[in-house]
Amino acid sequence: MKSVELFVGAGGLALGSARAGFKHDTVVERDRNACATLRHNQEQGHPLVQGWRIREDDVTQFDYSQIKRQVTLVAGGPPCQPFSMGGKHGGHRDKRDLFPEAIRAVRELRPKAVIIENVRGLLREAFSDYLEYILLQLHYPEFLAKPGESWSDHRSRLERHATKRTHSSGELTYNVVFQPVNAANYGVPQRRHRVIFVAFRSDVDARWAFPSETHSQRSLLRSQWVTGDYWDRHKVAKKDRPEPPPRVRSQVQRGLFAEEDELLPWATVRDALAGLPDPRKAASEIPNHVFQPGARPYPGHTGSPLDEPAKALKAGVHGVPGGENMLAYPDGSVRYFTVRESARLQTFPDDYEFTGVWSETMRQLGNAVPVGLGEVVARSVHRTLRRRKRK
Repeated sequence: MKSVELFVGAGGLALGSARAGFKHDTVVERDRNACATLRHNQEQGHPLVQGWRIREDDVTQFDYSQIKRQVTLVAGGPPCQPFSMGGKHGGHRDKRDLFPEAIRAVRELRPKAVIIENVRGLLREAFSDYLEYILLQLHYPEFLAKPGESWSDHRSRLERHATKRTHSSGELTYNVVFQPVNAANYGVPQRRHRVIFVAFRSDVDARWAFPSETHSQRSLLRSQWVTGDYWDRHKVAKKDRPEPPPRVRSQVQRGLFAEEDELLPWATVRDALAGLPDPRKAASEIPNHVFQPGARPYPGHTGSPLDEPAKALKAGVHGVPGGENMLAYPDGSVRYFTVRESARLQTFPDDYEFTGVWSETMRQLGNAVPVGLGEVVARSVHRTLRRRKRK
């Protein structure tokens, strides 16, 4: 099944969908540093990126007529800064709002399925009207705005179009669903909250639903503070184990974790970093695993505890934020995650390398979709399309 991905960045969602079985015909990204990472991995022979046609181009200028093959999937994560909690909250007024370009790709390529990812800030009340507008455009991608028409007036016309009794039999339409997700609930060692849109062309009888969660915080707490399996697995002696937080201790005493959870434990930073040497102690031959000095905490930015999923990695408005992307040890000390450690937190494969200086590669990682999360969603979509094709 052929696919096209926009806003590919360093390749998180693209690698996930490649693992799921999609074959990327073309990937589009305008950032030269991210494209350098993609090309480097192609040159190194990484199997997941072979055959990708990498287009270092602005999506607003990209000509989809050059893609001659039938496309099954269009995927991508438009820039999140217009809707991010940490951004300027410009929404549709921000020139980086490229949802209209994602809609254009759907309109011109007419794929059977669409996967779009963005930050959960898009679900805030302030953006509720614009979220409805995005959904209506995805549902009716051929219903274009008139020259000079505002997005709100276009939305009103779309609403009237959606609620009229009959529609043209040849009209391109999609059935759209969306859901906020926490990547930690799907095995990613990071609390990364996102909203994911999935759409199927209306002539595809998909009958699809979001994949069920596979991991839980409750199961992690039980393995740490009831059975001790977590510490045993990491060979942490009882005398070296930290004390549970007071709230968790109270819950354990009340027997809230007595029964076994059906879901797997959340993956933690310790889980993700297992097998990697401490970068402070000696130089490592592991690609991208180089110690970066200068980490310091400050109010609101205290790093990620070792025995919990990491806080969401961030790209930062002007490079890497000073107090983010840090590992916080139980003794209170902190250090920056190496690029390789950050890649593990984003579930990139260990043989996938990043190019550029530390701040640039961390920006690529902070902007990425976790590979594992992308794979879970894309595999479910791929399985549905394959099943419908067999029928």
